[in-house]
Amino acid sequence: MDSRRTDCLTKPLSRLFENLGSKVGSYPLYFFIVPVFLSAALSGGFIFLQERQDNGLERQFTPSKGPSKATRAFVKENFPYNYSMFSENRQYDKGSFASLIAVARNSRNLLDTLVVEDIISLNNKILDITVDNGRLGFNELCARANGECVSNIILEILSCSLTNQTSITYPVHIHKATPLFLGAMLGGVITDDRGSVRNAEAVKLFYYLDDRESTAEASKLWLREFKKLLSDNTDSKHIYVSYYTSKSKQDEIDSHATDGFPLFLIAYACAVTVSVISCLRLDNVRNKVWVAVFGILSAVLAVVSGFGLLLYIGVPFVITVANAVFLLLGIGLNNMFIMVSDWQHTHVNDPVSKRMAHTYKEAIMPITITAVTDVLKFFIGVKSYFPSVQAFCLYTSTSIIFCYIYTITFFGAFLALNGRREGSNRHWLTCKRIPSDRPKNRSELYSICCVGGDFDKRTGAEKMHTVSYFFKDYYGPFLIKPWVKGMVIFFFVAYLAVSIYGCLHVEQGFELHDLAADDSLVNTYNRKDRHYFYDYGLSVMVIISEPFPYWDETKRHELQACIEDFKGLHIVDRDIFSSWLDSYLLYGQANNLTLNDKDAFLKHLPHFFELFPFYHQDVNITGDVIHASRVFIQMVDIDSGSRELYALKALRSTSADCRAASLLVYNQKFIFFDQYDVVVSSTIKNVGVITAVMFIVSLLLIPNPVCSFLVTCSIGSVTVGVTGFMALWDVSLDSISMIIFTVCIGFTVDFSAHVSYAFVSSKKTDPNAKAVDALTHLGFPILQGGLSTILGVSVLSVSKFNTFRTFFKIFFLVMFIGMVHGLVFIPVILSIFTCRSEKEASKDNTVKVTKL
Repeated sequence: MDSRRTDCLTKPLSRLFENLGSKVGSYPLYFFIVPVFLSAALSGGFIFLQERQDNGLERQFTPSKGPSKATRAFVKENFPYNYSMFSENRQYDKGSFASLIAVARNSRNLLDTLVVEDIISLNNKILDITVDNGRLGFNELCARANGECVSNIILEILSCSLTNQTSITYPVHIHKATPLFLGAMLGGVITDDRGSVRNAEAVKLFYYLDDRESTAEASKLWLREFKKLLSDNTDSKHIYVSYYTSKSKQDEIDSHATDGFPLFLIAYACAVTVSVISCLRLDNVRNKVWVAVFGILSAVLAVVSGFGLLLYIGVPFVITVANAVFLLLGIGLNNMFIMVSDWQHTHVNDPVSKRMAHTYKEAIMPITITAVTDVLKFFIGVKSYFPSVQAFCLYTSTSIIFCYIYTITFFGAFLALNGRREGSNRHWLTCKRIPSDRPKNRSELYSICCVGGDFDKRTGAEKMHTVSYFFKDYYGPFLIKPWVKGMVIFFFVAYLAVSIYGCLHVEQGFELHDLAADDSLVNTYNRKDRHYFYDYGLSVMVIISEPFPYWDETKRHELQACIEDFKGLHIVDRDIFSSWLDSYLLYGQANNLTLNDKDAFLKHLPHFFELFPFYHQDVNITGDVIHASRVFIQMVDIDSGSRELYALKALRSTSADCRAASLLVYNQKFIFFDQYDVVVSSTIKNVGVITAVMFIVSLLLIPNPVCSFLVTCSIGSVTVGVTGFMALWDVSLDSISMIIFTVCIGFTVDFSAHVSYAFVSSKKTDPNAKAVDALTHLGFPILQGGLSTILGVSVLSVSKFNTFRTFFKIFFLVMFIGMVHGLVFIPVILSIFTCRSEKEASKDNTVKVTKL
C-alpha cells in the first residue's frame, strides 16, 4: 500500500541532533563539566530530604477526594465525639489504641482455666504500664464512658464462666442484664445447638486511650511501652500473643525506607555490574568499560538533579518515589547502549566530531521519542487521585528530563573523550599509546594486555560484538522464515489469550501484610485477625444525612424498609443491629407514649437520652429539627480485600436505592476501601494516556503511520500481558501495585519505539532485510538493557517486604514481555505489515497491498 511518511519533524530534528553531535565531539569538556556543576548545585536539595518526607498512610495512599473522606467530614460535623461517653463503633477516626490477639497453644480451648489465667495475667501487666516517671498509667490515659475506663468486658465474662460455671452465648451474650456483642472479641468459636460456646481458639482485647491533644504525647509513650512489653512477653505457657497499635501501619511503611534501602543498593549494584561486564571488550583500545561507568553515572546525576530540584522547591518525598530510581537506571542504560551501538557503526578513522555527528543523528531520535512520551505520561499522571502517585510522577518526569539532557551532554561528551582516546590508539586503563599489532618479539600474553585498536577493514567500523553477529547471521534470518513467522503469530495469539484470561481474574485488595514485613508481629496480628475474626467484620454507620420527619409513621416505615434492605444483604447480619429510633419506639411503647406526633416525639427524646446516653450521640438535633441521625449494622464474612470491595459497593448501592431519605454509609476503614473504586479506573486512564501519547509522538517522529499504529498496539499488548500474568502470579491490583505498574509499563515504549524506528530508518528495501537490520543494530543493546535491569531487581525477589517483591514481579514481567515483543513479535509483525515508504516502493517498481 502507499505509505504516507510522517517525518515532518524527523528530518529537521535529525539535522539538529547531527549538528549537536558535531559540537559535542568538538568541545566535549564544556558539555561534560556543566552537568557536573549543575548536579552538584542541585544536590543541595537533599539536605531537606528529612523534612520533606511524607509517608502518611491515609494522606498518601488513599484517594484525595474519596467519597468516604467527604462522609467522614459530614460525620465529624454532625456527630462530634463525646469524650465522656466513648464508643468504638461511633468513632470517625481510628483514634489511639492498642490491641492484642491471644490464641490458645496446642489447639487448646480458650475457656480452659490455665489459658484464661494467662490472659488475665497479661492484661494485668498491661494495665500496670506507666509513663512520665510512673505518674501516668492506663487509668489516667484511658478512653472513658460513664466516668470509667472502657474495659475488656470479655475478661470478666470469661472469669464468670469459670467461677460460676455459666455458659457463654455467642455472638450475643447477656451480661448483667445487658446484651453484649462478642463477635469482635471471641474467635474460632464452636457453639452447641443452644448457641452456647463449647470451644474458642482466640480472644481479642482492646485498650483505648484518650485521643485529645492534652494526652496525645503521653498516649504515644504508653503505646511504645505496650509494644515493648508485648515484644518481650515470650514466657506465656498457654497462649500465643500478637499485638497491634494505632501507629503500627505507619511504623511499617516508615520502616520500608530504612529496611529496604540496603536491598535497593544491592539491586542497583547488580544492575551496574552486569552493565559494565556487558561492555567489556577483549580489545584494549575498543574496551567500553569506562563508557558504561559514565553512562550509569549520567543516570545517577539525573536522579540527583531531579530529586534535588524538587526537594528544593518543597515537593513531598514519598517512599514510592524510590521506585523511580530503577526506572531512571533502566532509561539511562538503554540510552547508553543505543548510543554505544551507533558509535560502533561509525568509521573509526573519521574525526571524532564526524563520528559523534553520525551517532547523534541515528541514536538521539529514538531516545527523544521515549523521553518525550515518558515525560508527557508522567506529567499527566500528576492529576492522579493518589497523592503518592502525584509525587512519584513529579519526581520521575523531572528526572527523565535531566536524564535526557545529561545523555546528550554529559554522556555524549565522555563518549567523545573516549573516542579521542581510541583515535590515538591509547590503552583503556593506562591511556598509553599501544601498537595495533603484536610486535614479533613479544609473546601472546603481551598481545592480550598491550595490543589493541583492531577494526573491520571492510566497513571501516569497529568489529561487532559476538552477540550482534548472532542476531545478524543466525537469529534474524531464522526469524524471517515463513514457517517461523507463522509460529510467532500462533504464540502471540496464545499469549494474548492467556493474558486476557488473567485480566478477567485480576483481584483488587489492600491488605496490611502488603505493607508489613513477613516476619513482622503486626503482620502476624493481621493474619490471625483474618483467620479467627472474619465471621464478624466492621460495624457500619447508616446515616440519614438530611432532616427527616421521624414522627411521620408512613415515612418512618419507608425509612425502616430501607434499613431492612441493608439487613437483607448476605454481608450483613440481620439480627445484630443498633438503632436509636427502634429503641425509642420500644421505649414509647413500654411507657404508653404516642410518638407519631412531632411535638410528642421531640418532647420525650431528652428523657430517653438520659436513660440511654450513648444514643444521644446518634442524633443531631437543634430545636425541633433533627438534621441527621445514624443507626448501625454489622458486616459478616469479610475475609479478603476483594470481599471488602464487594461489600462497599453493595452497601453504597443499597443506600443509593433508598427513596425515603438520603443515606450514607461509613466506617473509618472505608477511607482505605475507597481506593478500590478508583484504582482500576486510574490504571486504565494511565495506560490510555501512555498509549495515546505514544501514538501521537510516534506519528510525528517515526516516518510511517502504520509503524506508529503498530508501536501503539504493542504497548497495549504488553499492558494486557503484564496485567494478566500479574493475576496469575498472585499480584492484586491496589494503589501500590498501580504505582509500580505505571513505573514499569514505561519501558514498553523504549523497546517498541527503538526497534520500530530502526526498522523504518533502515536503508534496506525488503521488509525482511529491514527486520534483520534492525535486530542487528538493536538486538544486543535491548538484550543488554533488559537483562541488566532484570538481574538487578531480582535481588528484590527475596525481600521480606511484599511491596518490594511486587515491584520485582511487575518489573520482571514488563521487561521480559517487553523484550519478547521487541526481539520477536515486533520484527515479525513489522515485516508482515510492510512498512515501505513511497520512495522505496517506487525503487522496487511494486506496490504491496497489506491489510491490518
